[in-house]
Parts: sequence; structure tokens; C-alpha cells
Amino acid sequence: MGMKAKLALGAVVGVLVIGAVSANAGNDGKDGGSGTGHKGSSASAEHTSGGKKDSGGATAAEETKAAFGGDGEYQVGTDVKPGTYRTTGNTDGLCYWERAKDASGELDSMLANDNVSGTSYVTIKPTDKLFKSHDCEDWEAVAPKAKGTPGSSMDGDGGMYKVGTDIAPGTYKSTGNTDDGCYWERVKDADHGFDSIVANNNAKGTAVVTISPSDAYFKTNDCGDWKKA
Repeated sequence: MGMKAKLALGAVVGVLVIGAVSANAGNDGKDGGSGTGHKGSSASAEHTSGGKKDSGGATAAEETKAAFGGDGEYQVGTDVKPGTYRTTGNTDGLCYWERAKDASGELDSMLANDNVSGTSYVTIKPTDKLFKSHDCEDWEAVAPKAKGTPGSSMDGDGGMYKVGTDIAPGTYKSTGNTDDGCYWERVKDADHGFDSIVANNNAKGTAVVTISPSDAYFKTNDCGDWKKA
């Protein structure tokens, strides 16, 4: 698929985020290493969601008590345990998170990052040293086998949907995308590394994508709402 690069500034720290330029970027990237914040998914999350619903009738992943707040810097293993976490209800596109390999604050300490509109899932690894979160809603722990009632439609700016929990696998269509701003991504995990990407694209007009049962998440930003075809 042809791709057009997009630019966005990471909230708070001003990290430059560059849109992915290959539908198979996951085959060529690094394993969530330094600089993975410069990936397409981050570029797509800069705009507001307008407070739209997260999913058309879908029951979100199993609710749990907030694990930690949406503003702060947390030492992994001390302040926050490794695992997968979710933040929801981010309506202004200013939520910014970052996984880091140390607390130096230098650019090469970054492992992955994103600007969030709607929902984001992130897996913090035992080897991570610091997790940063700014202007986000509280983070909650997500059980590895969290259950939900998968929906058959998605808010086109809803962020990340967990396949089989938030959204059912299948073929979906989004219409009315007028400026190449629609960005979607099929991913195999919540590490947010280049090799996490199964496929992605910037769409104009009508977009059609088949979400596989083997996909872990589907990400969508600045798209028209998706409906199962």
C-alpha cells in the first residue's frame, strides 16, 4: 500500500513523530528499540476525538481499578509493575506516554511513545526502566485474558481496540476520508515497536481493512467511523 508520511509533535516533550511509510513496516523495524516513537501510529493520534464514543455497541475490556495516574513518571518494578495497561477517554489528543530504558531524559533513552486520542493499550516490559505519562486519563491494568463483548463498529478516532474483546475480527469499511488524514494500523502486540505492525495505511475516500483473529489490536485515528462490511 502506498503511504504518505505525516508529522506531529509529541505532546509535552516535543518529540518529532513521523508517519510509517510502509504497509509492512513491521518486517523491517527494530524490536521496540531506541527511537520507536518515530512511527506512524504516533503521528496519527495528534488530533482530537471530539468526545466520540469508543465503540459502536462494544463493551470495553474488563474494568479494573486504576493502576496509576495519567500524570507522572514511574519507575518500572518500583512504582509500576510490568504488564499491559489501558487509558481511555482521552478526548483532546494531548495524552502522551513514553517507555524508556533509563531516566536520563535523553532522546536515545526512549523505547516507544505515542500521542493518544481515545484509548491506548501499552505493554510495559520488565526490562523497561521508566514509564512517563502526561495529560492522560488514569491507567488501569488489563488482564491477559480480559473478556468483553466485541463490537461490530468503531469510532474512527477511537484509538486502539483489542481484537476479540473490544472489536470482533472481520472486514470493516470507513467512508468520507477527505484528506489522507485517516490512519489505521493492525498490530500484533502493545509494545508499539516497528515490528509490532502487521499492516498500516493512510486512507483517502473509502478505506477497507480485514482485521484477522490473530491480530492483537486495531488502531484508528482521524478516520470516518468503521462498520463491519
